[in-house]
This record gives sequence, C-alpha cells and structure tokens, in this order.
Amino acid sequence: MSESISTLLRQAVFDCAARDRNDTQGVVGKHTPSDDAQSQEETQCIGADSSATPDEVSDVDSHSIPAWKRLLDLALVVLASPVWLPLMLILMLVVRLSSPGPIFYWQERVGHRGRRFLICKFRTMKIDADTYTHESYFEKLVREGLPMTKLDAAGDPRIIPCGRLLRASGLDELPQIFNIMRGEMSVVGPRPCTVREFEAYLPWQRARVNALPGLTGYWQVNGKNRTTFNQMIDMDIFYAEHPSLGLDLKIISKTFSVLLDQTLEIFRPVPAETPVAAGVPHVPVPHEQGVRV
Repeated sequence: MSESISTLLRQAVFDCAARDRNDTQGVVGKHTPSDDAQSQEETQCIGADSSATPDEVSDVDSHSIPAWKRLLDLALVVLASPVWLPLMLILMLVVRLSSPGPIFYWQERVGHRGRRFLICKFRTMKIDADTYTHESYFEKLVREGLPMTKLDAAGDPRIIPCGRLLRASGLDELPQIFNIMRGEMSVVGPRPCTVREFEAYLPWQRARVNALPGLTGYWQVNGKNRTTFNQMIDMDIFYAEHPSLGLDLKIISKTFSVLLDQTLEIFRPVPAETPVAAGVPHVPVPHEQGVRV
C-alpha cells in the first residue's frame, strides 16, 4: 500500500513538471470611477464576452516579483516538507477511498500578469459534476453584489464524502505546493481566477493579476466569504500594489486561525437564513482603515 501511494505521489510530481506553462499575458489596468460605467454594458455578468482576454494582450502593467518573495516561498516549502509530504500521502489515500476517479483535479487558471497555468487540487467533487451550477451561482453573487459564500456551504450534492472538510480546511489546495515550486504561484497572493472569470473582469479589476497568485492572501484573512466580489478585488489590488515581506508574514500567521475557524464552521448548525439570502453584511476593508491585516 505504501509503495502504491509513493508511486502516486511521484506521478503527481512528474505530471506537474511535465505541464508546460502557457506564457500568454492578460490586460491589466488601474481603477478609476469611469471604468465601471464604461464597461457596465459590455460586462453585465460573469460569462459575458470581453474584448480583453488572456489570449489578446496589450499594455501590460509591469509588476516584477520581488526576490525576497521567491526566497520566502522556497524556504517555506522546504522547511514545511516534513509536514506537507506525509499529509499529502494521507490525503491521497483518503480521496482515493472516498470516491472513484482521479485523486487530483486540474484546471486552467489565470496567474501573474495574465499568464495561464494549470492549477492542481485534490478532487473534492464527483467525476460527473457539472461546472454550470458553479458558474451560474458565481454569476449571481457578482451580479447581485452578494457575499462570496461557497456553494457547498449550504450543501452541494456534487461534493464527495470527504470533500467538504477538505475544502473548508483548505487542504484541497495542498497540491498547489507544486505550482509554488514551479514559480506559477506563491504562498501568499490573490487566488487565481478561472479564464472565464478573467474574461468578464472590468478593466480596473484586471489589476489583481499584477500579483503572483497564492495559497493564502490578504482577502482570505480579511473576511473572505463575508465580502462581496468587488471587496475581494479591492483587497487583491491593494496587496498587488503594496508588496511587503512584513505583510506576507502577517498574512501567513493569520491564516492558521482563519482556516481553523472555517473548518469548525462546517460542524455548526446551519442558520435558517444563509448569508446569501440575508443580504450583504457590513465588512470593513482593512486597508481603508489604515490597517494592513
């Protein structure tokens, strides 16, 4: 059994290394009050056609990755390897026993400066799960300005037995350590969006890809599922425009308590009125109050 698991892990590493990075770049821009008005008719909801996609590029804002960030990523990956390597082996076995199908889930995402890459996650949904349900749900959140509550928060039949726990704890994202090793992601940064989401972004919203995407980030530790789509974008842009080693370390230190709270949340009784039905709560954006984290 142990040899079989080791073989699966080695294969995952080889698969990750074998996938060529697509260096296609996307358009980014600054947010001005007129941006929303100019783009409102073009992008009514996620999924609408956009004239700027990762395949059609021009005027890319140049944001290089600080050297300290790459060094921090590699140091964290190496130092934490005694923890994440055995944990990955265990989770691979759990996913394998929980549901028939592949252990890993690959999806094309938009990363730094619009470059496409394949993200790797532990599979948490049934192999025949449709993507339309998620896309429609996300469109509703963006269109109506609702909190970014995950679809499976209220129960999702597409989730495999162990899936909800993996998603709530963030453990489903653990294979993205390989994306970090390849330089496609960082430990800290905005979550990489899907190609369809990126194509629907307004011009000012595309500025969030000026930062290297990450496992955790400024938005994740400051409200996350209680914030709206535009609040998420604002936080990600703030992070992209204020790279700081100190800020990254604060985000990392705060991540553990946030993940613990998210994990415990799934064991609490579900209220009669979910956040989506209740409307948008007031969630102050930290950097607007002069608070970094």
